[in-house]
Amino acid sequence: MPTSPLRLASSRSHPELALVLGSCLAVLAIVAIVSYLLMRERESVEQSAVRSANNIVQLIESDILRNVELYDQALQGLIWAVGRKELPSVPGPLRQRLLFDDTFADRKRGDVLWLNSNGDVVGDSTSSVPRKANFRDTGVFQTHLHNPNTALLVGPPFKARLGDLDWCISFSRRITDPNGNFAGIAAGALRLGYVTDLFKRLDIGANSSVNLFNVEGQLLARQPMGPSDPSVGSQYAGKPNFQRILGQQSGSFVAASAGDNSEHMYTFARVGDLPLIVLVVHATDEVFASWRRTALLVSVATGLLCAGIIWLTWLLGRELHRRYQAEQRLASLAATDSLTGLANRRHLDQMLRHEWARAQRTRQPLTVLMVDVDHFKAFNQRHGHAGGDHALREVAKAIEACIRRPADLAARYGGEEFQVVLPETDAQGARLLAERICRSVERLAPFGNDTQPVTVSIGIGSFNANTQQGLAAMLGGADEALYRAKAKGRNRVEGPVT
Repeated sequence: MPTSPLRLASSRSHPELALVLGSCLAVLAIVAIVSYLLMRERESVEQSAVRSANNIVQLIESDILRNVELYDQALQGLIWAVGRKELPSVPGPLRQRLLFDDTFADRKRGDVLWLNSNGDVVGDSTSSVPRKANFRDTGVFQTHLHNPNTALLVGPPFKARLGDLDWCISFSRRITDPNGNFAGIAAGALRLGYVTDLFKRLDIGANSSVNLFNVEGQLLARQPMGPSDPSVGSQYAGKPNFQRILGQQSGSFVAASAGDNSEHMYTFARVGDLPLIVLVVHATDEVFASWRRTALLVSVATGLLCAGIIWLTWLLGRELHRRYQAEQRLASLAATDSLTGLANRRHLDQMLRHEWARAQRTRQPLTVLMVDVDHFKAFNQRHGHAGGDHALREVAKAIEACIRRPADLAARYGGEEFQVVLPETDAQGARLLAERICRSVERLAPFGNDTQPVTVSIGIGSFNANTQQGLAAMLGGADEALYRAKAKGRNRVEGPVT
């Protein structure tokens, strides 16, 4: 393909492409910044929920520890009183006060019992006359009977045998006589209803819950407790989430619930050194409900903003593209000969100066062909200006068809003269192209009633690294070669004088 007159114009950057690229980068930056801020806000909401849950866990833990401490003090006081030799001689009311603390006078919390070595109740915090019952068959009693360890033992949940059959958990210690033999146990029962009442005072949300477990995975208390929720004593030991909780002293994580497979946030902690675990469960839908509303509003606003930017970019880009096309058309008109469609003299001079400077810099050859239509004045007289214009257009097409390299340029020099600029081409290579042009023009069909076709004469001017001539000298050499071709009979090619 020959060099187009639009090469300089079309090689410039398209302003609409830069605009589109800039707008796309701006939209991506906006989306990235908003996404980052929304994720930071989500993390902040999650951390706030974890802190709130941790506060609830610590509050419950401290309350349970305080109650357990009260029970343990009462049990140790009972064991001390039982060991006193003078206890049998103490009057009934005073004996009752000596054995049991007034803390457990309120039945809502629970009661404390003194069991002898056979499991019979021989002391009762609720009355100076002990209630009749035997607990020898219970697991707690059997544990103390066969285990000399006198540490505090926390039992599994059970239904109270005495009173109103509430769910309870027991705290007990072994009683040992002066000889080290088993002498019974001191046991206290904490009503789980007391723990549930504590949980009820906490506002944790409709889809959340507060739970108390033992390390065996048994549910001891839960609030709220719906009709379909697991009951006290339900076993969770085999659940993956509970296994994860057992592996840590405290912590928080988000996982799917084993019940309905919905996502929940679990915050938990062990109750001191006791085999108890406090667990607060928040539904993530509830935790992130406010954030989701905010994220939706921000996302819609950001989407509208980005859509507006894209729409304005399209409008402005369309206008810039129209202006660019108009500039291209103007550049084409300014650089193109209107009759032949080849480059005009102005564009030819620009390209010649450019290629000459490049040839001087790279020391590569540069060759120019001067092409002149033979007997054109006589042709014009026979066929008129319209016929002459037609002949010039046909010659221009023939010349352009012979030029195949993008760097080559064919231009109308003036009147019936044309010029071909051949960068990096020596005189020998240019002669081959010139001969091809001559033959191509000669093969054109005769015009009108003419019997002979239109022909051209071509002169070659060339520069190479061994010559010291200037641009004007090279062009002058091409003119001289053209005159020699004319003088030698036309329809021929003449090269520079060697």
